[in-house]
Amino acid sequence: MPKLKTHSGTKDRVRIRKSGAVVIRKAGGHHKLAKKTNSSRRARAIDSVADGKMARDLKRALGK
Repeated sequence: MPKLKTHSGTKDRVRIRKSGAVVIRKAGGHHKLAKKTNSSRRARAIDSVADGKMARDLKRALGK
């Protein structure tokens, strides 16, 4: 069976920690920030950890 190619878009947006946790950025933090509250903007600035099916699919896209 041939090797799976790494999905380039996912490679640029996601990283995997040594523990195997998948780290992603939250959506919506780059535009229309004037109407968002300060706490909402701060929450979007922090990376979050994907889990469950989402993490499984992201790892598969990365070929891991």
